[in-house]
Amino acid sequence: MKTKNFIRRAGMLLLFSLAFLATATSISNVSLADVQTWVTEEVSGTAANGTHPSSEFRHTAIKEKSLKSKDEKERLISSDEIDGPQTLDEAVNFEQYPSATVMATGYTAGVESTGKTPSHPMYGITFSGVQVKRDLYSTIAADLDVYPIGTIMFIPGYGYGVVADKGSAINGNDIDLYYETVEDVYSEWGKKELEVYIVEMGDGSLTEEALTELNETEALQVFRQNITE
Repeated sequence: MKTKNFIRRAGMLLLFSLAFLATATSISNVSLADVQTWVTEEVSGTAANGTHPSSEFRHTAIKEKSLKSKDEKERLISSDEIDGPQTLDEAVNFEQYPSATVMATGYTAGVESTGKTPSHPMYGITFSGVQVKRDLYSTIAADLDVYPIGTIMFIPGYGYGVVADKGSAINGNDIDLYYETVEDVYSEWGKKELEVYIVEMGDGSLTEEALTELNETEALQVFRQNITE
C-alpha cells in the first residue's frame, strides 16, 4: 500500500515538474532541452557541498535570456524610426513637371461659394458632373481656357488637384481648391500665391470612375489619411 502511495505521489510530482518547466520555458524563452541538459549536468556534477561549479553561470544565463526575450517583445517601433517620405511633397520629384504661379483660394459646395443650398438638386456637383471631393486627388476649379477639365496639378501644402469645375470669378491662373467646410478653408488654406506643378493636362472630360481610380492609387495610400482625416 505504501509503495503504491509513493508511486502515485512521485508520478504527481513528476507531472507538476514538467508543467512547471513548460511554463517557465515559454515565459523565459529558454528551451526545454536547455533546462534538461543543465539539470542533468547539475545532478551529475554536484559537489559534496551541494553546489556545482557552473551553477551560478547557468542561473545567470537563464535570467539574461529571459530579459532579452522580454525586451524584444515589448520594444515598439515608432514612426520616427521608419525611413521614407512622410508627405506627398517629399515622395515625388515634382520639379520634373512644368510649373505655373497661381493665386489659389479655397471654396466649398455651400451657398457662400456656389450660391447653392443642400436642398438644391445640383448641390455638390461640379461643372464636369462629378461630385466635389477632398481626397488624395481633390476636385478644384480653374479657368477652363487655361486648364481644361481633367487637368491634374500638384499644389504644395494641399496635394493633388483635378480640375473639375469653373467659376465666373476664376480667370487666368486663378484656381479654387475644394474644402468641405468654411472653417477648413480659413484654417487650412485661405488665399495664397504659389507655384504649382502641372502633372497632366486634361482633355476636357472627367468621370467619377476616373477620379475614384486616381484616389485608389496603391502606391500613395500611405499618404491618404493625412488628407482625409
